[in-house]
Amino acid sequence: MKGIVFNLLEEAIRQEHGEDVWDALLDHTELEGAYTSLGNYPDEHLMKLVGAASDMLRKPAGEIIRWFGCKSLSLFAERYPHFFNDHQSTRPFLLALNSIIHPEVRKFYPGADVPDFQFDTSSEEILIMQYYSKRKLCAFAEGLIQGTATYYREQLTIEHSKCMHRGDPHCELRISLQRLS
Repeated sequence: MKGIVFNLLEEAIRQEHGEDVWDALLDHTELEGAYTSLGNYPDEHLMKLVGAASDMLRKPAGEIIRWFGCKSLSLFAERYPHFFNDHQSTRPFLLALNSIIHPEVRKFYPGADVPDFQFDTSSEEILIMQYYSKRKLCAFAEGLIQGTATYYREQLTIEHSKCMHRGDPHCELRISLQRLS
């Protein structure tokens, strides 16, 4: 996993819970905590940090990952506003993930192993997104989607109808969006 993910996690934890919590997570996991954005680190490091945060904050790991996805999106939007400026709402932004955004991410972070998404756009009301990733970080994807909706000032409902954690070959998210007034 690219170091940028760990940098975002550190920033999110420090902003939301303070420096002491981040330091305590590193102590608890016995991880060094020095992550360079272009570096590659074992996926297990993220899961150790999430597990420690779950214990310390007394929240389920899935909730921590979902929160991190949502918070990461706002941090990412601050760092890379050009990814967001070309889109007026969540739906076109999500539809651009495979063709525009992820190729750009790979330019910034060579070797990044990004997930793949397939979409069913047959309904104007519901966007069906299929998530494929060996990491199975579907809760992180949900958080990123929620953060995107917040960025574009939309209300969101996600139904997670299929999940790799339940034995399905991919995750399927049924996304309903409404513009906030």
